[in-house]
Formats: sequence, structure tokens, C-alpha cells
Amino acid sequence: MFKEVIVVEGRDDTRRLKEIYPDIETFETGGSALDQSKLDQIKYLQQVRGVIVFTDPDFPGQKIRQTIVASVPEAGHAYLNKADARASSGKGLGVEHASVSAIQAALAGAMTPVSTRVELITQAFLVKCELIGHEKSKQKRELLAYQLGIGYVNGKQLKNRLNMFGISEAQVLEALGLSN
Repeated sequence: MFKEVIVVEGRDDTRRLKEIYPDIETFETGGSALDQSKLDQIKYLQQVRGVIVFTDPDFPGQKIRQTIVASVPEAGHAYLNKADARASSGKGLGVEHASVSAIQAALAGAMTPVSTRVELITQAFLVKCELIGHEKSKQKRELLAYQLGIGYVNGKQLKNRLNMFGISEAQVLEALGLSN
């Protein structure tokens, strides 16, 4: 099904993905303390198969993702929203708790950074769209992130994330339900 190896945090994530995709191959980071050996393995996997980073939508998951991006900037990314990753008991947040449909949608929507970074989105555009610097910016960013499948981003991360994936102003406006 996937030619890429899916990078997850731990064995519970692997178990959950194998329930949905029995033939899927994963690489487990073992948590946020990624050492150079594991980063080298992820680099190698990216070269030979490609990787998709699929971590929990929490601080440790974001830390793992950032560490991988710094070493393997061409890695693909799949994101779960916090609401989709909550355990039914309310205690727990992660890939292992997500529904089949949420996991399938996240992996189907996996995105790869563009090879040449061009600034398609500017700070001024984000202000104009009220995505930063306004009373309801957080809600608008959450809607945008959900619509585009780019994971939660704060105001400081938004411009970089949009440019990383080559998302244009037109795509942002469409996702927000605004016209050019």
C-alpha cells in the first residue's frame, strides 16, 4: 500500500497502523530523545524508500517532527488533529487512539515539502487574512490547518508550514472560504 516507511513514536502506534494496514512498515523513534543513530536510519530510509512522519499531535510529537525535519528536510508529513487523536476515555492522545477513518485521511493527505522554498505566503498576507494578530486568529488558524491537513500551528509556525508545503495564497483563501 505505502512505498514509504511511516515514522511513528512507538510500538502502540505501529500496532494501530498494522490493524488498518497489515503490510505497512514503520520506524519507531522510541520517544522524543532521538539520537544520531536513529536520525541516520531515517535519512537512509528516506533515500531508499521515502518516509512519512506521523507523530502524535502533542508537544513531544511536535518535538520529534522538528528534530526529523532538521535532519531530513525532504521527509513527508501526515498530521492528525487533536480531536481525532483523543482516546474515547478522554485519557490519552495519539496515533494509537485515532479512528480508522482519521488515520486513513491523515495518511492519504500526507504532504511532502517542496524542494525549492519560495515564499508564497508573507506575514502581511497572514495579517490581512486575520490568521495572526487578531482576536479570532487562533480559531481561523485551526480551521485552516484542518482544511489543509497541515496539523496544528501557532502564529509563529504558520508562515513556515505553509511555505514548506508550497501552499499558495489562493489555496489559503479557498480553505478559509474567501474569494481572491
